[in-house]
Amino acid sequence: MRVHVVSDVHGNADALKRAGDGADALIVLGDLLDFVDYREHDKGIMGALFGAEKVGEFARLRREGTRDETVAFSRSLWATLADPAAAVGEAIHDQYGVLFGALTAPTFATPGNVDDPSLWPEFAGDGITVLDGEVAEFGGLRFGFIGGALLPPNVVPRRNGFWRPYLRTREEYDVAVAGLENVDVLCTHIPPAVPELTYDVIARRSEIGSAALVDLIREQRPRWSVFGHVHQPLTPRTRLGRTECRNVGHFKETAQPYVLRW
Repeated sequence: MRVHVVSDVHGNADALKRAGDGADALIVLGDLLDFVDYREHDKGIMGALFGAEKVGEFARLRREGTRDETVAFSRSLWATLADPAAAVGEAIHDQYGVLFGALTAPTFATPGNVDDPSLWPEFAGDGITVLDGEVAEFGGLRFGFIGGALLPPNVVPRRNGFWRPYLRTREEYDVAVAGLENVDVLCTHIPPAVPELTYDVIARRSEIGSAALVDLIREQRPRWSVFGHVHQPLTPRTRLGRTECRNVGHFKETAQPYVLRW
């Protein structure tokens, strides 16, 4: 069996069309949407709504400005739209229409933090299976899927506004992980809480990994743990016992799937 795995697609539909070539199945670990494109400022949802110049200034502030400056500039952009929620919703629908249309069958997918999982059933056609807190069996192995990312400690999830990323409380996430049994391949958007897997060398900060995933790996000893989320990890792989833990790469930039063979 040969399975291709991708994560952090962020709008790269052209490469996604080819991601399953030569594979028995394709696994997508989330972040299909391209909300802010930090390389091509005219792309992404913000590029479509505000143009390259404004997004370029937003990107500069994210790199060089203070949090207050960035927030103030962001609010000034959204204030120019008569109905921000409707504008974002339309842009998300446009991207999902293209991205889900690029998926080949069979595809098994779980959402990332830059996704709206409530919309996925609307776009997932024949041959595309959406899983989150569930197990799928194929090729004689059990694949367990957990989507989304973790909220930072002491942060209350927002229940209003025009865009809410798929962020889960630690308690909710841990319950989902606990529901996976006898997993051979652990498929998640975020990594296990291993420092070298969670640290991003370009952003120069650690993303939040899951301790519950580490516990599952130590208890169930799957063959592989595959994930994305950290675009430039300190190391793309390590081993926890018999389990190969692998960041499958920032697919938007690499356009190359990670290959599992057995």
